[in-house]
Amino acid sequence: MEVITSLSNEKVINWTKLQQKKYRDLENLFIVEGNHLVMEALKANCVKELICEEDKLMPIKIPINYVTKEVLNKISTLPSPPDVMAVCEKIPERDFGNRLLLIDELQDPGNLGTIIRSAVAFNIDTIVLGKNSVDRYNEKVIRASEGMFFHINVISRDLTEFIPLLKSNEYQVLGTNVKYGTDLKDIHLRNKFAFIIGNEGAGVKDDLLDLCDDYIYIPMNEACESLNAGVAAGIILYELNNHYFGS
Repeated sequence: MEVITSLSNEKVINWTKLQQKKYRDLENLFIVEGNHLVMEALKANCVKELICEEDKLMPIKIPINYVTKEVLNKISTLPSPPDVMAVCEKIPERDFGNRLLLIDELQDPGNLGTIIRSAVAFNIDTIVLGKNSVDRYNEKVIRASEGMFFHINVISRDLTEFIPLLKSNEYQVLGTNVKYGTDLKDIHLRNKFAFIIGNEGAGVKDDLLDLCDDYIYIPMNEACESLNAGVAAGIILYELNNHYFGS
């Protein structure tokens, strides 16, 4: 069994570059770390090759690169790297279905990962990332999603162009507005809808709010001005799911 030991090995250099978005985009590849995420990637049939610590044997019919702990340290984005990683091919887009979540300039990878988990839990068909949003293939996004990243369609679009296209196809576009919104429990939901969640600090941009058909809000204690984007998205998606399926 050949083991890669050199940090200057060409493969190691190329794998390490995948920590950066520009190289992920250039190579159309990304890396996931740890047994759970590797198993989810294998189920999604997107694994190109595995990277394993030299004493870990993987009985699987996929190219395996055995490496030292030092090499894993070089490639990993974690303080304590796991003993297995997967180099994956980016996932092709699918038809975006009837239930959409639009993301307007969300910056925190942990928030996006949490939102992806909620979107899967509450039956969203597609997440649409607007311009200037965090990269969906950021390792922190995938890790925060707990593998749910592989169970939902995620695409990127310019929302100022995409929302009018949705409206022309009879999608109901929903935004949040505390002053003029409808209580979540009272919303009349159409068969096809798209809900917009905005930036952590600024919320949804005004030009996108102007394109909305309806506004909703979460009733809460007046002492609390706002919720974390991930928490707010989870509550809203739960209620939309209840409305959609008539629970």
